[in-house]
Amino acid sequence: MYLNCHSYFSLRYGTIEPEQLLAIASKNGVQTLALTDINTTAACLEFMRLSSNYDIKPVLGVDFRNGVQQQFVLLAKNNNGFQNINAYLSDFLHNYELKIPETAPELEDVFVIYPYVHKKEYHLKENEFLGIRPQDLNHLKFSKWNIFRSKLVVLQTVSFQDKKDFNIHRLLRAIDNNTLLSKLPKSEEGKETDCMLPYQELCNLYQEFPEFLKNTSRILENCNVRFDFEKPTPKNQKSLVGTEEEDFQKLEKLAYDGVAYRYPDYDEKVFSRIEKELSIIKKQGFVSYFLINWKILEYARSKGYFYVGRGSGANSIVAYLLRITDVDPIELDLYFERFINVFRQNPPDFDIDFSWKDRDDITDFIFKTFKNTALLTVYNTFKFRAAVRELGKVFGLPKSEMDVLTTGKYNLNQLDKLSRLVIKYSTYIQGFPNYLGIHAGGIIISERPIHYYGATFLPPKNYPTTQFDMHLAEDIGLYKFDILSQRGLGKIKEATEIVAYNHPQEPPIDIHDIKRFKEDKKIKHLLRNAKAIGCFYVESPAMRMLMKKLQVDDYLGLVAASSVIRPGVAKSGMMREYIQRYRHPERRNEAHPKLLEIMPETYGVMVYQEDVIKVAHYFAKLDLGEADMMRRGMSGKFRSREEFNKVKQKFFDNCKKDGKPYELVVDVWRQTESFAGYAFAKGHSASYAVESYQSLFLKAYFPLEYMVATINNFGGFYSTELYVHEARMHEGIIEPPCVNTSFTQTVIHGKTIYLGFMFLQSFESKVMERILDERSKNGSFQSLDDFLERVPISIEQISILIKINAFRFTNTHKRELLWEAHLKISKHQVQEQEITLFRAERVNFKTPELPSTALENAFDEIELLGFPLCNPFELLKKTSTNPLRARHLESLKGKIVTIEGYLVTTKDTKTSRGELMHFGNFLDRDGDFVDTVHFPPVVEQFPFRGKGIYSITGKVMIEFDCVSVEVISMEHLAMIEDPRYAEQQMSSSNKSVAENLNIHV
Repeated sequence: MYLNCHSYFSLRYGTIEPEQLLAIASKNGVQTLALTDINTTAACLEFMRLSSNYDIKPVLGVDFRNGVQQQFVLLAKNNNGFQNINAYLSDFLHNYELKIPETAPELEDVFVIYPYVHKKEYHLKENEFLGIRPQDLNHLKFSKWNIFRSKLVVLQTVSFQDKKDFNIHRLLRAIDNNTLLSKLPKSEEGKETDCMLPYQELCNLYQEFPEFLKNTSRILENCNVRFDFEKPTPKNQKSLVGTEEEDFQKLEKLAYDGVAYRYPDYDEKVFSRIEKELSIIKKQGFVSYFLINWKILEYARSKGYFYVGRGSGANSIVAYLLRITDVDPIELDLYFERFINVFRQNPPDFDIDFSWKDRDDITDFIFKTFKNTALLTVYNTFKFRAAVRELGKVFGLPKSEMDVLTTGKYNLNQLDKLSRLVIKYSTYIQGFPNYLGIHAGGIIISERPIHYYGATFLPPKNYPTTQFDMHLAEDIGLYKFDILSQRGLGKIKEATEIVAYNHPQEPPIDIHDIKRFKEDKKIKHLLRNAKAIGCFYVESPAMRMLMKKLQVDDYLGLVAASSVIRPGVAKSGMMREYIQRYRHPERRNEAHPKLLEIMPETYGVMVYQEDVIKVAHYFAKLDLGEADMMRRGMSGKFRSREEFNKVKQKFFDNCKKDGKPYELVVDVWRQTESFAGYAFAKGHSASYAVESYQSLFLKAYFPLEYMVATINNFGGFYSTELYVHEARMHEGIIEPPCVNTSFTQTVIHGKTIYLGFMFLQSFESKVMERILDERSKNGSFQSLDDFLERVPISIEQISILIKINAFRFTNTHKRELLWEAHLKISKHQVQEQEITLFRAERVNFKTPELPSTALENAFDEIELLGFPLCNPFELLKKTSTNPLRARHLESLKGKIVTIEGYLVTTKDTKTSRGELMHFGNFLDRDGDFVDTVHFPPVVEQFPFRGKGIYSITGKVMIEFDCVSVEVISMEHLAMIEDPRYAEQQMSSSNKSVAENLNIHV
């Protein structure tokens, strides 16, 4: 009897989770239920998937509203009707200026229910009905519609469960209207009675109108939308070149054609692997999935775009031969069953990384090439802190009080009533969907129109985007293509271009010559000594420390390290054990013989995702289908479901039958479980390692050029400042922007690096364009006057250039140039300068001599670049006399020392007790790294106080050749007072001139 039910996907209106809605219906004796969220079908597929668990027949539709004003409800008779509703709704979601009309459209296979309004005229078609709410029944008796009962149905809206839910609803409406709860109009709320009643109680309300009940039942009986969630077949585009058979022939040809390129010295092993993979790919219906990826990457190569193919697909030789990945599964002995097996329903993952500069064009190509294409959505939910802030505004709390509540550092009993309400209701709405976002890279390419499965909306990227997420897409057999953006590839590509212009005598770099890179001695040295700042995936403090502990200097070692660093291995406690077994072969004998047999390469330690499958299959005797289900459960992509719990139970049962000690089984399961959401497939790690080798090669042979590319692509793990520092450590000469030499991006000439205009705070892009355009047309600028004649610019923008010393070629002090600029530039809006035959000579005023100091320059740089170009130790208020440096620490193991360091980065983590601790990275005066560990008592007593130089006292610890300082105490050292704003003696005449001109000097 319920034709109009809302879940919490009726954003900032409904309050009931889709599954909870089904549970409520089941409890109330409801056997058929229509989900009609407001202007969305986001929950429809999930609602249908879960409905069988509650023995409820699901009916799908949409409640079309302008704001909260209900216009009509559309219900789908079948899948065609659902597609028509989705297409109609999408028109409005693609163009938010359109208003939903009062009259519903004529759509095939759709029922229409209008909300009854007393005395309103209706002209109902055969498929259209009037919905009568319980509160309308008295009015109806005096309406002409009382005699047209065949067109009247029950309309009891369901938006909330109870009184508490209604309160939550009102708060959500206030958030949506950005208003105080006390000022929320009643017209913006639902009715408090919009709750689900027991089935019989609802029937009793309409007992005088039995026709309404019959009409409602008839509509519900005639609504039959079907989707297969039990054994979904792939719903992706079925064919690329014609028929499915022609597709397979194409795939087969591409695979065998690729052998000569990938395996010049091939053997029978290669061909048997190809044959095995092709047969399973065909049997599972994944042929077009491979071909579509190949098509996308063929286009990328034609445009000269760099890309990296990773994910479980990197375990495939077919993917390697089609150049989807650059990882050789034969060389790495990649586990075939992780890639694909006959029990696997979903195709392997191909995560394709492109440069952030190239990805938009790739996305555009996909949408132009493939007919039924959409981006995937993600559900952005209310997080606790955001909920506190939103509700704090609704209750009218001042910002200072909201700040306290978001920290969690308060005594609940000491809070006032409003603050307690904010905390209470924040916990209620935490996890509610707040708005729909865009998946980081997921794209679906469907055989059927996207609207067959749901509506689409149009976010700022201007590509249709689904209202269902990747999990639901997989549930119905729509498998995403991951087109991801990565700055690392941009760095590599740009670095090769910079090398070409800065070293024209060098031959072109073959950045894909990975085999040569693997044997390169310089690269091995960088790896062993963790000299990897700026290099993809291996530059973080944790990764550099791990590489040093493992003394990694080869490809397989780096592949393993890329996975060992993941939280799963560390969480299980096996990272340390892996390091021990890596460095001390005798420790490998301590591994359980069966685990050592299964995973000899990693010494019996689970490191890769495929290790989960191996352990499940060989250790716990699960079949490959069950093992893959377990692997998916651990990957974080598989939601908690009954199937996974059954597999877990079978894991223990099988081990018990096999006579394995319970303690061992528990320990192995604990290790396995720790992988949840974190494990890498080995092929995925190998793909990362390939890109790491490319960046390591550039760092080894062209460090300055590579650092410039890193800076221009906005770095990686660290801030721009550290990459500038790294360039200086490689003998680079760092120059601030110059109007005659610099460009928007940073450039290098020999060893001199000129920072780009784009790194200047508040400097406008249109001014950059004017400078570069004028300089290109008419040559370098000769003076400040010459610049002002040729480039229209405001006083604020010219001040930035002068302060950063961009006119240093004039050999005039900055302060004098600022005086000149203020005298010669009008404060009015900047106008494009008119071209005249003769230039009017500018009046030159006599300006006072106002020299600027190096310290003032440093503070200008901090203001405009975010960091000084000098050694920050030069800015200490009290000159340091501490001689201790990072290079000395190795000889001071176990000693208490005091060393000074400039803070680079910190990492927060929790102890096993849940207490906060830190890892710190600092630079000493010479520019070398100092690593620190801050345990909870020290964290509480000596917290970090922002950027700057710290005096660190602690104990020198050395483990596996890695040196760190276990901090005992720490002091943030004072910097000199900013000389630009320090009180200065100014001559009375100069002061008078400044006051007359209203200039700040």
